[in-house]
Amino acid sequence: MAGHSAFKNIMHKKGRADAARAKLFSKLGREITVAAKMGSPDPAMNPRLRLAVQAARAENMPKDNIERAIKKAAGGDAETYEAIRYEGYGPGGVAVIAEALTDNRNRTGGAVRAVFTKYGGNLGSTGSVSHMFNHIGEITYPASVGSADAVLEAAIEAGADDVVSDADGHVIATTFDSLGTVAAALEEKLGAPAGVKAVWKPNLSTQVDEEKAQSIMKMIAALEDDDDVQNVYANFEISDEVLKKLTAA
Repeated sequence: MAGHSAFKNIMHKKGRADAARAKLFSKLGREITVAAKMGSPDPAMNPRLRLAVQAARAENMPKDNIERAIKKAAGGDAETYEAIRYEGYGPGGVAVIAEALTDNRNRTGGAVRAVFTKYGGNLGSTGSVSHMFNHIGEITYPASVGSADAVLEAAIEAGADDVVSDADGHVIATTFDSLGTVAAALEEKLGAPAGVKAVWKPNLSTQVDEEKAQSIMKMIAALEDDDDVQNVYANFEISDEVLKKLTAA
């Protein structure tokens, strides 16, 4: 199983997702503010803002929070954030990408480097591991939204590239550039999605044992706990046997 997907499932089962909800809304709000400040405050006229709002709605972020984040940019007193992508290697040679929005490059860079060092990793230069990933769009729906055939048909009509359906739900892949358009078209046919986001999907994976899997999961959790880090991706694979052990732990 893809390691990062397994990590998300495990952490969700442990209740970390609920505990981190306020932090998640804060990060979503920051992306909305940055997107609104860079372009039009109207999502219909600003693709990045439209995508940020779609992502926030998919996470059930209250409408008032979304509108407040947009108004914060329009007020002119919003902090100036810089988008930075950190790349490097974690335990076991696992490739890691961390995306951040920060108003202090030195603070964030130091914090990210400290996490890599703590867990035996090495922070590299931008581009050092991104060639092991594809930057794509990902839209998710629960299994209850419809059959695999129905979702596949809707995805094809919306212009998506691929669909993977299983008992847990439907994952629809698009190009990064068409994510907002495809998500909007799918919403008209299937309703609001469970998730809308741009992701770095591994095209090369590294198999890790139980010990390394635990270390990389702790490292990802530490990175995601940083207020400036928006998203973290890794390319590790773990066996079903190890996954069962980690889930039961």
